Amino acid sequence: MEVLKIVNQIKSKRSFLCVGLDVDLEKIPKFLLDKNDPIFEFNKSIIDNTHMHCIAYKLNTAFYEAYGIKGWKALEKTINYINNNYSEIFTIADAKRGDIGNTSRMYARSFFEQLNFDSITVNPYMGRDSVEPFLEYNDKNTIILALTSNEGSKDLQLISTANDYVFMDLIKSSKTWNNSKNLMYVIGATKTEYLEEIRKIIPDNFLLIPGIGAQGGNLKEVCKKTINNNIGIIINSSRGIIYSGNDENFAQAAEKEAISLKKQMEEILIDSKLI
Repeated sequence: MEVLKIVNQIKSKRSFLCVGLDVDLEKIPKFLLDKNDPIFEFNKSIIDNTHMHCIAYKLNTAFYEAYGIKGWKALEKTINYINNNYSEIFTIADAKRGDIGNTSRMYARSFFEQLNFDSITVNPYMGRDSVEPFLEYNDKNTIILALTSNEGSKDLQLISTANDYVFMDLIKSSKTWNNSKNLMYVIGATKTEYLEEIRKIIPDNFLLIPGIGAQGGNLKEVCKKTINNNIGIIINSSRGIIYSGNDENFAQAAEKEAISLKKQMEEILIDSKLI
C-alpha cells in the first residue's frame, strides 16, 4: 500500500491505531467456542466494531499456526474479510520471517501473493539478502525488526559497536538496500531513549510501535519523539483492545478501548498541527 494512502487514512480517521488480532482460544469469550470457526468469528466481530477507529490490523501468525490447518484457514478467512470489506485498512502479517534469499522469496510469495497482505514483519539480522526478496514487491511494505521491546533485545540489538549499537548499524545499512523506500521499522515503545536518534537516521520511514500501555510505553512521549510531517508512526495495541471484554459484548468493549486510544491520538495530531 502506498504511504500516501496510509497518511490519508490517518487524517481521515484521526487515528494511527493498529489493532493486533492475536487470537488465543483460551482467552476469547467461551460462547464462541461453540462456533464452527471461533477464531474467525472472534476476529470478524472485532473488525466490524473497530475498523472505523483504526488504520491497520496486525495478525501475528503464531497465534494461527498454533491451531494447525484450522488456524491457517481462519487467518486466510480473516485477511480475505478485511480485503473484501474494508480495503482501505493496512494489513500486516506479523510473521517475523527471514532466511536465505530463495527461502525469503517463497515467504514473500506466500504472504504477498497468496494471502495478499499489504506488509510483513521480517527479522533482518541475517542481512541484506534475507530481506531484499520481500522488497522486490513495489506495492508492498517490509517491516523489519530494528529495536524490540523485549528484555532480550540487549543480547544482540543493544551491543555496542565501533560507532553505535548493532541495531543502529542495521538501520543505517538498510537504507542502502534495494527499494528501501518501502521499508518500515519495528521500534519498541519502551525504548524511548533511542527514538530521537532513530528518527535522525530514518526521518521519513514509517515506524510500527508496539508496547504502549500494558508493556509500559507512554503514548505522548513516544509520539513527541517520532511523529514527522507525514505522521510516520503506527501504534499497535493487541491484548489491551481485543481482550477488554469477555462476554457477549466483547466486541463493543473492544470498540470502547479503541475509541479511547483514538481520542488520545486525535489530540496528538491536533497538537502537532497535522489535522
